[in-house]
Amino acid sequence: MPISRRSLVRLGALALTGLSVEPFLAKFHARSQNEDVSRHKILFFEYGKGPNRLVELDEFGKLVWEHKPPSIAVMFEVLANGNVLYAYGGKPTGAREVTCKGKEVWNYVSKCPQVLGCSRLDNGNTLLAEQGPCQAVEVDPMGKVVRVTPLTTTEKGYHLQVRNIHKLQNGNILSAHEGEGAVREVDPVGKVVWEYTGVENAGDAQRLKNGNTLISCGTQKRVIEVTPEKQIAWEFGTKDAPELNITWVSSIQVLPNGNLIVGNFLRNQEGKGAHAFEVNRAKKVLWKWSDHQLISSLTTVRVVE
Repeated sequence: MPISRRSLVRLGALALTGLSVEPFLAKFHARSQNEDVSRHKILFFEYGKGPNRLVELDEFGKLVWEHKPPSIAVMFEVLANGNVLYAYGGKPTGAREVTCKGKEVWNYVSKCPQVLGCSRLDNGNTLLAEQGPCQAVEVDPMGKVVRVTPLTTTEKGYHLQVRNIHKLQNGNILSAHEGEGAVREVDPVGKVVWEYTGVENAGDAQRLKNGNTLISCGTQKRVIEVTPEKQIAWEFGTKDAPELNITWVSSIQVLPNGNLIVGNFLRNQEGKGAHAFEVNRAKKVLWKWSDHQLISSLTTVRVVE
């Protein structure tokens, strides 16, 4: 890690006073060698053996604020205005938008048994991944349902039918079906136009600009990028970085530079490995976060800077 301009100024000031710069350099070197020093401001949902809460940390890994959802919540997205949109899956169930301090500014209560995934659309509407039946429901800011798109899955029990969903530029919907281990793209009337199966506990799938699809492969302990022809173009898993103890790939975020932020749900592996990490396409791990005193495990994690 290079020495910042501010640090160089401090070194110069120490030299002018005649004091030794060795303690400062030693401290800097120790910090640069510590992979757990966060270089990112992050938001995540803690879930599992710890409390279910939304947590923000600063770039040094210090707690900024936390928010308790009304019921089980595992997925969220940070909106352009800085607010957070997340689904909650209790009774009632639905989706909420809260400010960066947890104040509710929007709420939609669903009539289905459980909602765990949602997405804010470019037109201001919100897309909900309803379970039981499995369907994508688009509602406007006033809470009016404007479109319902049936989603296909073989999973009978509602809890694992669908997780994250995204509306694509072509108007289709891309959804991850965790219980079945499948990713599907459907048109506006629900016809399956593309799918990729054989993925354990698929929590998210994102369509990339090159037309490929990025998939979080859950308990297969890997992230894969597949082509429209369903060929694996890139993957990253346990064999690439055993020290991370990849247990359950629970979330993926593509940064502007193309690097990935990966959430690692440490179910039954609490206290071991990294909760989250950044990896580039050369499969080099550039950052990891593994504070096991602050949390036990997390699901979705997002860089917010």
